[in-house]
Amino acid sequence: MLHFNRCPHLKQIAQKCFPSIHVRTDKHVQLFLSRTLALAEFRKSWHSTHSLVGDKNIILMGPPGAGKTTVGRIIGQKLGCCVIDVDDDILEKTWNMSVSEKLQDVGNEQFLEEEGKAVLNFSTSGSVISLTGSNPMHDASMWHLKKNGIIVYLDVPLIDIVSRLKLMKIDRIIGQDGGTSMKDLLKFRRQYYKKWYDTRVFCESGASPEEVADKVLSAVKRYQDVDSETFVSTRHIWPKDDEQKVSTKFFSEAVIEGLASDGGLFVPEKEFPKLNCREWKSLVGATYIERAQILLEKCIHPADVPAARLGEMIETAYGENFACSKVAPVRHLSGNQFILELFHGPTGSFKDLSLQLMPHLFAHCIPPSCNYMILVATSGDTGSAVLNGFSRINKNDKQRIAVATFFPENGVSDFQKAQIIGSQKENGWAVGVKADFDFCQTAVKGIFRDSDFAGFLIVEYGTVLSSANSINWGRLLPQVVYHASAYLDLVSQGFISFGSPVDVCIPTGNFGNILAAVYAKMMGIPIRKFICASNQNHVLTDFIKTGHYDLRERKLAQTFSPAIDILKASNLERHLHLMADKNGKLITKLFNQLEEQHHFQIEKMLVKKLQQDFVADWCSEGECLAAIHSTYNTSGYILDPHTAVAKVVADRMQDKTCPVIVSSTAHYSKFAPAIMQALKIKEINHTSSSQLYLLSSYNALPPPHEALLERTKQQEKMEYQVCAANVNVMKNHVEKLIQNQFV
Repeated sequence: MLHFNRCPHLKQIAQKCFPSIHVRTDKHVQLFLSRTLALAEFRKSWHSTHSLVGDKNIILMGPPGAGKTTVGRIIGQKLGCCVIDVDDDILEKTWNMSVSEKLQDVGNEQFLEEEGKAVLNFSTSGSVISLTGSNPMHDASMWHLKKNGIIVYLDVPLIDIVSRLKLMKIDRIIGQDGGTSMKDLLKFRRQYYKKWYDTRVFCESGASPEEVADKVLSAVKRYQDVDSETFVSTRHIWPKDDEQKVSTKFFSEAVIEGLASDGGLFVPEKEFPKLNCREWKSLVGATYIERAQILLEKCIHPADVPAARLGEMIETAYGENFACSKVAPVRHLSGNQFILELFHGPTGSFKDLSLQLMPHLFAHCIPPSCNYMILVATSGDTGSAVLNGFSRINKNDKQRIAVATFFPENGVSDFQKAQIIGSQKENGWAVGVKADFDFCQTAVKGIFRDSDFAGFLIVEYGTVLSSANSINWGRLLPQVVYHASAYLDLVSQGFISFGSPVDVCIPTGNFGNILAAVYAKMMGIPIRKFICASNQNHVLTDFIKTGHYDLRERKLAQTFSPAIDILKASNLERHLHLMADKNGKLITKLFNQLEEQHHFQIEKMLVKKLQQDFVADWCSEGECLAAIHSTYNTSGYILDPHTAVAKVVADRMQDKTCPVIVSSTAHYSKFAPAIMQALKIKEINHTSSSQLYLLSSYNALPPPHEALLERTKQQEKMEYQVCAANVNVMKNHVEKLIQNQFV
């Protein structure tokens, strides 16, 4: 008899894993719904209570001049329902005077309080309500409205609002003191709008009220249609019978589970949302955080992560943790080449761009009453980024989420190894494996697929396994943002006009980074060619050129660019699924063949389709070092070895008819010995700190990475575990870590 005292809602999971075992909970413990069941109930309740013309109100919120009144009237006509303007229909009728007279009579603070009271005394249903610009500054009245309404934020570019208010001859709004400019006050107001909205309508410059009204109706429909955005496995075989139920997952489930039960990877069932040209142009002047909020809201349904909560997560992830205020700036290198600097995060690699956000998404999505163990395989940078990211979640979440990162003991740079080990916190550990990265990644996937082991951990310890590698959709999705943002920065800096094509060149190992660029193109960014850059482990280059993915007699080589020392590119499966029109049967066949026979060949039609968008080549070790040396001599810029691989391939493959954005995936400080060799600097001292400080004395670009310099000062040598290249041994380590953390 098994007793569930720690995590009673896991009874259902355990019964699924072990149907022959009788499981019961103590009588005084209620069975909590799992996140999946809770979401199902939530979605069911939405269908029964929400409709565009039902008992819920559509509440339009935004700054003065956003067009709430005009748009509200248009929506009311379309739906045939009552339209209420808070200014005209509530405040002025309650006060028997104009709003401007009331403001002049009582002043700002008293006005806000009386405005709030008037709204609290009002109730309606099935109506369109246009709020005042200051309503969101009164908490009690907003809670009152929110209980029976869907709050739609009309997000209009600031420059448009200011110009509209001038035309309307409004020179003062509530809260504006003598010394505060209209622009600054509108910026201040945004924090209140972001706090309350259920769904946002991005009102790009030039959009007519009719267009905005249609967008509002689409946004409300999406908000209500909670089952519309689902995920399937890349190995899902679509039933011939249309009535047969398709096994789909919601975003939150895809994030929690990481890997699909059939061994495939989760992908959206429908296509990526697409922004129109005007919407993209309106984002040209936006910050990275603002761009991320707009793009990710379109990709994550609010039933999984409420839009306002998602905005908070994004601000937490990118607000203070990056050394550069632009988060992922673009720097002109020379000619038509630009460097996308993805290394300004706390661990100095592009992984930070997703792993500062993903832990917050994960913590939000998981059930509140059970434990999760995140298993990660790393080729160098992922390990420290995962440990750092999950160390930043709140205290309560740390008590129920732990991380174990497996890295090749002798397959990462000395600095990367020290960084991984030094990033261990109270909820995260590093385990060195006496093998290469491909073994680590295959072993972790194997552990996920072992339902007996997963079921045992649930039953014995109330702990569920999940992943934070780019096989996890929650990890891959945020990477789309920086590819889109890079293009917008080129437009902002005047190098191109919106609509002009660019190429991207990306050092590629697991195919996640370059796949995120593909998704950015699907959302509307005009990327012409994806240039896949490999090092001596050029299985992807060979595949793109031939359509033959062949691991037979191919041995992993250790190079100066260890993060792409990979032979099994996990995310290639997602791209092939996309190219093959979501043919799960074909994907299953190909990747089963890869496991069993160590190679597969795609048909000529798919090869041709692949080569329409992709070109590829590889770079030798000597060419990598030479590129670092020549780039420093000509521009004073130090490339890390991965970026050097990409530059060599970009020089060779790009036709110079349009700009090429080269992804710089790590700061050169992480690979000091290779950089010193490339720059022909004789090593006086072999310690990491002396190497980094010597390189920083060169006053090169990019500047030294302060967080990495601080890491070298860490005197205390942290302990870590090492295990044999054996899946069962790795399982034992996982179990012991769970015992130490959760029992």
